[in-house]
Amino acid sequence: MEMLVVAEVVKPHGLRGEVCIESHADSPFLFDEVPCLYLAKKGQKPRRFVVRSSRKHKGRMLLTFKGVEGRDEAEALRGMEILVREKDLPETGDDEVYMHELEGMAVELEDGTVVGTISNFILAPGQETWVISSSEGKEILFPAVEEFVLSVDLDAEKIVVAPPEGLLDIYLAEKKDNGKKNK
Repeated sequence: MEMLVVAEVVKPHGLRGEVCIESHADSPFLFDEVPCLYLAKKGQKPRRFVVRSSRKHKGRMLLTFKGVEGRDEAEALRGMEILVREKDLPETGDDEVYMHELEGMAVELEDGTVVGTISNFILAPGQETWVISSSEGKEILFPAVEEFVLSVDLDAEKIVVAPPEGLLDIYLAEKKDNGKKNK
């Protein structure tokens, strides 16, 4: 069963078993659209939870689960990863993809120059960053925003990008003087 990490429990909220989560999903509705979520500490077997309610609060999501009734039970969930079964994910729209579908895809410039392959993601509030590994083994941090991502072709496993001027040079330029200034 393929499972994907979509969030993590940050802390309990209030006294009635609600938890504050850090969501990695673009859609706040994801938690209402899946039949259940799975929670697990790293390396442990996930446990199934059914979402009773979800709501936005100060830029984060608050969830309540069936069977989690008080602050102590919510506290026990702190730090757990929230996973969803891949088959439970809602269908994507025409111009939408899930991040896990992008991993391993080739990244090229408009002229066909290969930049590298997507190896990881960094998620900060309001900013998705792709970690692209170049053929030389260097990591490029690429802001995955609409103006820089020209096309995503899932069938060809290829992404065409137009990075901001100078971005690739920062990561790919050879350091000639190892940071020492010549006098």
